[in-house]
Amino acid sequence: MHHERPSPDAGEPPVEAEAEVEVEVGVGPWPGGPAAWPDDPRLDPELLAAGDRRNVVDRYRYWTVEAVVADLDTRRHPFHVAVENWSHDLNIGSVVRTANAFAAAEVHIVGRRRWNRRGAMVTDRYQHLRHHGDVSALLAWARGEGLPVLGVDNLPGSVPLEGYPLPRACVLLFGQESVGLSDAARDAVSDVLHIAQFGSTRSINAGAAAAIAMHAWVVRHAVDPGTG
Repeated sequence: MHHERPSPDAGEPPVEAEAEVEVEVGVGPWPGGPAAWPDDPRLDPELLAAGDRRNVVDRYRYWTVEAVVADLDTRRHPFHVAVENWSHDLNIGSVVRTANAFAAAEVHIVGRRRWNRRGAMVTDRYQHLRHHGDVSALLAWARGEGLPVLGVDNLPGSVPLEGYPLPRACVLLFGQESVGLSDAARDAVSDVLHIAQFGSTRSINAGAAAAIAMHAWVVRHAVDPGTG
């Protein structure tokens, strides 16, 4: 007798498709209308009237972009982030977003000026950006500012990021996805640092590596171990 093999889901109730739920972020119009608006030059009348749904922390709700940038400028950290961009690396947007989250002084785009901003989630409006035509131009700028340039890549001879005495003022330089740091960058940086890995993959995503390195700087220089 022929018996049909039951499907893997036999005996289980059918799975209903989950409806997508849009989560509304931010705040709506300022309650009470224009007559109730605060007298604060940092606030944007258009946002007060229409609401503020931007990707900003609550302290900056209703603030103009210029006011947010000015406030961030009073407390940015002295580390810089640089990314080589020879073939339109899609990770740059993610790097910019993370640099904004950690209040990096600037993000430097080395190579092609154009980059995909989608991953930045509009944070590039609040983050200082600078372009350099090639690695030598970045290094010349860093020398003029007295900043050591540290590469981050899992290369032979590199030293572990974990435990490395990251300088307070420095430039963290990242290569693009798949190829890593260019030969010119490898030869010029003060040190090349690698991130400890324990699995089977040869390397981690460039955007993730940048986030880890920036957080290592934050842990060393910006987080008080006695708090939290």
